[in-house]
Amino acid sequence: MKTLKLTAPRTLELTETQKPEIQHPTDVLLKIAVVGICGSDIHYYKQGGIGDQIIEFPFTMGHECTAIVEKAGSKVTKLTKGDHVAIDPQVPCGRCSQCLTDRKHTCLNGKFLGCPGQLEGCLSEYIVMPEECCFKLDKQSDLIESVLVEPLSVAMYAHKLSNSIQRKQIAVLGVGPIGLSITSILKTIGDNDIYVTDKLDYRLEIARKLGAGWAGNVEEADVVREISIKEPDLMDAVFECCGEQDALDQAIDLLKPGGTLYLVGIPEVNRVSFDISKVRRKEICIQNVRRQNECMPQAIHFVEEHQVYRELLITHVYPVNQAAEAFETVAEYRDKVVKAVVRF
Repeated sequence: MKTLKLTAPRTLELTETQKPEIQHPTDVLLKIAVVGICGSDIHYYKQGGIGDQIIEFPFTMGHECTAIVEKAGSKVTKLTKGDHVAIDPQVPCGRCSQCLTDRKHTCLNGKFLGCPGQLEGCLSEYIVMPEECCFKLDKQSDLIESVLVEPLSVAMYAHKLSNSIQRKQIAVLGVGPIGLSITSILKTIGDNDIYVTDKLDYRLEIARKLGAGWAGNVEEADVVREISIKEPDLMDAVFECCGEQDALDQAIDLLKPGGTLYLVGIPEVNRVSFDISKVRRKEICIQNVRRQNECMPQAIHFVEEHQVYRELLITHVYPVNQAAEAFETVAEYRDKVVKAVVRF
């Protein structure tokens, strides 16, 4: 079978590898249809790691995917050959203290697709996953558009952690795929007043189409000052989605006393900092958002129901033999890319 391997930073090779086999009766053999390129994949692609998660080359990346069931294990009860599925890339142990307290996304023994030292990724013709990680799609669903389910589930979880904020002032800093997903959810579900920032004007325009009431380019304006003029009492919540130090500083300045900062973006560096005096005096709450937690079904429903969201986010589709071009396009923000996907 064909597998895309990262053999060195910014070097991809399409190789022939052995087709995997079902190892446990609850496993499912999946034929991969489409793989989305995530920001974390770009970290691996460019730097060869994220924090202490360092790639040993060659390595198969990828964790956002849709697939078709090729074969089901003898104890699989909900899926049969030919079913279309979206994949939760987290494989929990189901036994540790985190799993037993409804925190499978922070499983102490968990393994994640395309994560160094854990599982090879889904940029391959076939993979094997436990049935519990496979979420059935309507066969009428577009397998390209449905690749948005996994990243959207992260945004859904961020919204869930915010206690379903409604009718409040919210800022989203960084409107890549995750930031745009959060913007769309907050507007659709909560009808909030949303302020967004980014460095790319075309992404700001998409955010406006998804419901943002104000959008500002951080390289062209003092976004903190401009938002503060419009909202003197400042923001109830800020979702930081780009992992940049400047955005973290802006978030603290934008939050009202008692506000909450949701850390969604993944920084390229190992350490970030805060002006602790401002954080302390404002009594700011800082909440990390780690992957997703039981939000896949809601994400599937949202993707199926919101056509504009789907149409605006997936901007580039590449065949697997052009995957190198796909990764370079995303890494360099070429051609007004938002979400690029690789089709097998």
